Amino acid sequence: MHLAVFGGTFDPPHNGHLALCLFARELLEVDRLIISVSNNPFKHNRESDDDHRMCMAELISSEINRTGSSCEVSRWELEKQQPSYTVELLRYLHACFPHDRLTLLVGEDSFREFSSWKEYETLFLLCDIVVFRRSSTVMSRLPCLTPDALHGRTAIRFIDFSCPVSSTEVRELAASGKTLSRVVPDSVHRYIIRHALYR
Repeated sequence: MHLAVFGGTFDPPHNGHLALCLFARELLEVDRLIISVSNNPFKHNRESDDDHRMCMAELISSEINRTGSSCEVSRWELEKQQPSYTVELLRYLHACFPHDRLTLLVGEDSFREFSSWKEYETLFLLCDIVVFRRSSTVMSRLPCLTPDALHGRTAIRFIDFSCPVSSTEVRELAASGKTLSRVVPDSVHRYIIRHALYR
């Protein structure tokens, strides 16, 4: 079975996250997609609590499953109650699914910090890595990884993907009282309004 993992703080999840997951599921022929809600040590200023982020990730998962039941949300990283690292998540998933092929889905913004991730070299032993980058990005602007770091892998797979929306933009729109209808799914929009998030 092919298992893909997409992690993030999801504060909040938006249409870019949704589109990336749907695109990856079809293009990479993913059998199961796991959305992992994290306590990213690089992002200290989360504006909504863990329960809200988890609920909104569940809403994104439900949107994905409207076109085929293949997505689930993991709160394993949240339950650690401490900063979480991708390498630890991948080791955990390997233990849970020892016979599955694992693919890590990474957005371009996250990949720019890849060489600063904890034990990032080990990730090449645990999973395939697919980076979704903007088609306008020049490859030389992305991290350069040494042959030793690649552990025999000839390359990370890059897929052109452009959906210009960010969680920061969503929070700013919400704070200014503007509509979020073009940047988040309706279910997430209703949740943000109902709980008065990012005001």
